[in-house]
Amino acid sequence: MKLKHVAGIALVAMALGGCSTVKGWFAGKDAEAKKALEPAELVKFDATLKVDRIWSVNIGKGEGRIGVRQVPAVADGRVYAAAVEGGVHALDLQTGKEIWEYKPAKEKKKAKLRLSGGPGVGDGVVVIGTLDGQVIALNAADGSEKWRARVPGEVITAPAVSQGLVFVRSNDGRVTALDAVSGEQRWFNAQELPSLTVRGNAPVAVGPGVLFVGNDDGTLSALAMQDGRPLWEQMIGAPEGRTELERMADVDGAPVLEGNNLYVTSFKNETMAIEGPTGRPLWSRDHGGAGGVAVSSGNVVVTDGQGTVYGLDKTTGAAMWSQQALARRSVTGPVIQGDYVVVGDYKGYLHWLRLGDGALAARERGGRDRVIAQPVVADGVLLVQNVDGKLAAYRLAN
Repeated sequence: MKLKHVAGIALVAMALGGCSTVKGWFAGKDAEAKKALEPAELVKFDATLKVDRIWSVNIGKGEGRIGVRQVPAVADGRVYAAAVEGGVHALDLQTGKEIWEYKPAKEKKKAKLRLSGGPGVGDGVVVIGTLDGQVIALNAADGSEKWRARVPGEVITAPAVSQGLVFVRSNDGRVTALDAVSGEQRWFNAQELPSLTVRGNAPVAVGPGVLFVGNDDGTLSALAMQDGRPLWEQMIGAPEGRTELERMADVDGAPVLEGNNLYVTSFKNETMAIEGPTGRPLWSRDHGGAGGVAVSSGNVVVTDGQGTVYGLDKTTGAAMWSQQALARRSVTGPVIQGDYVVVGDYKGYLHWLRLGDGALAARERGGRDRVIAQPVVADGVLLVQNVDGKLAAYRLAN
């Protein structure tokens, strides 16, 4: 008892006479903890690649922090891009020259339509969804409006168009098939949602007579294109954990179909290769995230929630390399441009990594606003759209 009393007096004396020292201990620990959570500072390196920005345009503002991941689409040498409040634009892929612009007319006593998720294109139509569940189809040649339809939930990912049908993934877990000519509903397939999900949806991937749909419960579904019948379902990242937050396992990145094989990743940091016709897993690895995958002749590239970029062996899934220089910089899903992997980050920087070993090769700043959408590559041109509606195109220098 006496010892406890003496110890108590000593502690009081320390608190009165040396409180700054005690504060310093905790302040130091807090500072260290805070620093450990901060985005990594960009490291200097000797660039081994030259990149040219060939054009940039402003599509329109509005995406901000609502997390809709506006992604441009490319078809027949044209780029189709949209902004929440900027309409839809058709641009020449090589020059950025505007071909047409569509802005939805404001209806009396109704809020202005907010376009979201980026357009889908095919069968001569460009289709865009809105945050209030409308679907608008435009003539791809001149941007004139063809029809409007409605789905039950907000649309925050690009529709897909194939075989005379438009496939819309809405935020309520439903896939709706609409007639590409009239907008009439053909079928729908509903998926039950978990209590807590990541903000975002995977765009529907189209295969031969089949749709592949990433779901918020960590599964990937295959649906028959003509009637929406479920063909198979495969768990990508199991929703395990004690809390709803720990159980989040959304498949929000676009699945990639190459030949008969699908490559897909999930918020649970699981990446899987799947046999497309049957849904049979070929391999699974605990590297990945919600941003999506990129696939080359020998690699599958993914980014995780901590900003690490991984190159996986396409045949086995074994990790061939990892790049941690972009830790906590909220990097996007990757895309492959030539012999390089490209990701964007929260400060608007674009990073080119060598596909063979993940080494940093080049860096450019596309703008001062965040890039959250996975970049796109078409005909060798890289397209990146940031949250402020700036769309820029890059080509690798010869």
